[in-house]
Amino acid sequence: MTRSITLLVLMLTFLFSCQTTPGNKNDISQNKSEKSTTYYFIRHAEKDTSDANNKNPELTAEGKQRAEHWKNIFAEVDFDSIYSSDFIRTKETALPTAESKNLSIKIYDHKNLNSAEFRKATLGKKVLVVGHTNTTPYFANRTLGYVHFETDIDESEHGKLFIVQVNPNGKNSIQNLTVN
Repeated sequence: MTRSITLLVLMLTFLFSCQTTPGNKNDISQNKSEKSTTYYFIRHAEKDTSDANNKNPELTAEGKQRAEHWKNIFAEVDFDSIYSSDFIRTKETALPTAESKNLSIKIYDHKNLNSAEFRKATLGKKVLVVGHTNTTPYFANRTLGYVHFETDIDESEHGKLFIVQVNPNGKNSIQNLTVN
């Protein structure tokens, strides 16, 4: 099953990376404003809920295993950047993938999703974004440019992957996958 999901992610990555803008089929010198941007949105892995007063818990052992699993899922994706909200659980989820890609984790403001600064920094790139049940679907909506998701991710769901392709022609797309 893991191999099937990995192959699917790879195929989607290849498909998205092969898209060109109209009129520029053979122009390999496109500037970043003419290239598609691909965002991979995931929610953080399982967090420790043993202390209800702890608003910034670490991942559980199961969560750390899931973070490693994400690293394996993304093994063939050539990320340019990895973003996380500034919480322990999201940074711990992003860490194995970031280390495997030799990338640092950049922090985004979870209260200001898809800011102009974020869009400018990620334009024309492949980007992993690690968020929360109540931010990930809305961040995907904001980058997509229209409402696709109308609810939070269920608290028990940790395997959602939203791949948003933002194209210069405005014809954006989304893939909604579940990875177990």
